[in-house]
Amino acid sequence: MIHPVDGILDIDEAAAALARQALRWRSAGFEVGQVTWRDAEASWPQPLETERARVHDLDSVGVVISGPGEAELSLVLFRGGWADVDFVASLDDFGSLPASGIASVPDFESRMNQWVTRVFGDVQ
Repeated sequence: MIHPVDGILDIDEAAAALARQALRWRSAGFEVGQVTWRDAEASWPQPLETERARVHDLDSVGVVISGPGEAELSLVLFRGGWADVDFVASLDDFGSLPASGIASVPDFESRMNQWVTRVFGDVQ
């Protein structure tokens, strides 16, 4: 959800949605990498942390999902309502997917499902 006062997504809530989806992806046979976090207050270049407790001003959460045939999807959600979404579906099918104007965590969760389907096909 976007907080009306500061106009940002709740990254912890988004991470919980990502964790719920990760269970489904793993049961479908995908490998889901460790979640990474970025602290907006950290010095540049801002390191990616694997422990949530080390991040005080939460700026983003990300994960890499790997599937059959070396297919891969990398997604990083930023609290400002956009995501970096890069993929390799095959040697001839790779790039970035549009991911701006994410209005809420349910919107992010819906888009995650679309991105996974785009790269790996239907996930049961």
